[in-house]
Amino acid sequence: MSNLIKMRINDFLDELASDSPAPGGGTVAALSGAVGASLVSMVCNLTRGKEKYKDVQEEIKKVLRKSEQLRKQLMELVDMDTMAFNEVMKALKMPRENDVEKEKRKQALQNAFKKAASVPLDTARKCIEVLDTALVVAEKGNQNSITDSAVSALMADAGVRSAILNVKINLSSIKDQSFVEKTLQEIQELEKTADEKTRSVLKIVNRKI
Repeated sequence: MSNLIKMRINDFLDELASDSPAPGGGTVAALSGAVGASLVSMVCNLTRGKEKYKDVQEEIKKVLRKSEQLRKQLMELVDMDTMAFNEVMKALKMPRENDVEKEKRKQALQNAFKKAASVPLDTARKCIEVLDTALVVAEKGNQNSITDSAVSALMADAGVRSAILNVKINLSSIKDQSFVEKTLQEIQELEKTADEKTRSVLKIVNRKI
């Protein structure tokens, strides 16, 4: 199924709860990041034009542009993750009656698994960027929405960690060791960065509430 982002919430949740393996955790990871970005945008919009925050208006406008860009990108990844999974399933169903067919199927599967790993990897990267914007609004945004800044960070952090799990499960089927090792190194750094940035946001928020 495509165009998940155009579905009503109830319909999306029904689809998620169904016996179909997709949409699944990778899609939810991207959605989590998009929700985090949306909350950052909300805090920015509640800060814009407020006299109390006149000294940070330009920075907040810049953050808003970034959070809206990230929201759009992560919403696209919601559908891309399901499409990547479907490509794996399509490759699995390819015929393998002879050596030529077996080789074609093998290559198609490897390409599909790489794509299925690359999509959640991109989700994790985008969620790190959401954490960067959450850090700014926690420090400089409307303090009446300080806990929304925290929730945005927590949603982005969940997006990173959920996406990384989906990267790992696909890496286990990839034969290209150079690709696997490079990706594992990156996700280790992403997880560490997410933890540090989330802790920073929560530290700011807990200090202010």
